[in-house]
Amino acid sequence: MNKTWDILGWKFAISPARLVMLALALLGIGVILVRFLTGFGLVTNLNDDWPWGLWITFDVLIGVALAGGGYFTALIVHVLHQDRYLPISRSAMLTSLIGYLLVLAGLGVDIGQWFNFWRPFVSWGYSSVLFEVFLCISAYTTIQLLEFGEIFTERVGVKWHSFFKKIMPVLIVTGIIFPTLHQSSLGGLYLIAVNKLHPLWWSPFLPAFFFMSSFFVGPAMICVESTLAGRAYQHKVPLKVLRGLGQIGGGMMIVYFAFKMYDMIDRGNLPLLFQGSLEGNLFLAEMVIGIIIPVIMIFTKLTKSYQGLFIYGMLVSAGVVLNRVDVSLVGMAGKAATGYFPTVWEFATSVGFTAIGCLLYCFIADNFRILGHEETEQA
Repeated sequence: MNKTWDILGWKFAISPARLVMLALALLGIGVILVRFLTGFGLVTNLNDDWPWGLWITFDVLIGVALAGGGYFTALIVHVLHQDRYLPISRSAMLTSLIGYLLVLAGLGVDIGQWFNFWRPFVSWGYSSVLFEVFLCISAYTTIQLLEFGEIFTERVGVKWHSFFKKIMPVLIVTGIIFPTLHQSSLGGLYLIAVNKLHPLWWSPFLPAFFFMSSFFVGPAMICVESTLAGRAYQHKVPLKVLRGLGQIGGGMMIVYFAFKMYDMIDRGNLPLLFQGSLEGNLFLAEMVIGIIIPVIMIFTKLTKSYQGLFIYGMLVSAGVVLNRVDVSLVGMAGKAATGYFPTVWEFATSVGFTAIGCLLYCFIADNFRILGHEETEQA
């Protein structure tokens, strides 16, 4: 039977799953402390050929993409005024905020001299794509924290609630602009790797591909998160809401797939798909598992259930995760002088970050109006 901690009015339910996540989070924090004290050598397999490994791939490239549900929801609900999607707005924006906080934490862990994290704020590299990514992610996370102020002041600092409600329109519009910049710029980081990245993934359209995939993985993650949260908190988002969001993402997936195929044919790389190589098979897996099957599901009866929507969301998310792994690790391996495989401690750190994010979501959902707030607003 689950227990609930209640400390000064702040509640946190204790369950076996949360205890497991707490243990994983503590393990990850322990590895991070060792990394900060000793450097990369004891806990990673990073080297001069592989300065970017699992942490950049998972904690940054994948983390930023999967957190795309925030700007997607803000655009659909608050700018296009599709109010029928209001039930998922706060949950999606909270998931996005936590995701970006973890991305910044991941960047801090992956900086060689972590104590110099503050330097980009005062030493601007105007010609650096990586600087633009850092600046946009930092600014967008700040905006999301201010957006959360509307939820936070419903319970703490209530006198400021009206102020945060007044500035929300400006925050939302500004918050939509920044992700369009850094989501695409993450792909732009690899444009200079034309002689290192496998031709199946290198493309002059990499920024567009990264942006488009971050857009359609947003509703997919919302389907996954809403299904899991619905089970945990006995609050089910209407099927038509999740399915409608999924179909918006499905439309973008069709455009993405067509654009990908055009790019492959135009550069003469289509035969590379059918040579039986690891790279070709993984690219096909991206397209089949992450695009073709989910598109069929979302526009048919296969997603007229929560289970179907959950599977749809998992497939799309898995496809995007695989794409980021292929671009940053698999696609770069062919021209590298040495091999790279993450240590168990690198995996432990990434899993720990994920556990911290889940626990933070649970704590906030336990204490603030995240799920079901739309019913109160309508009342």
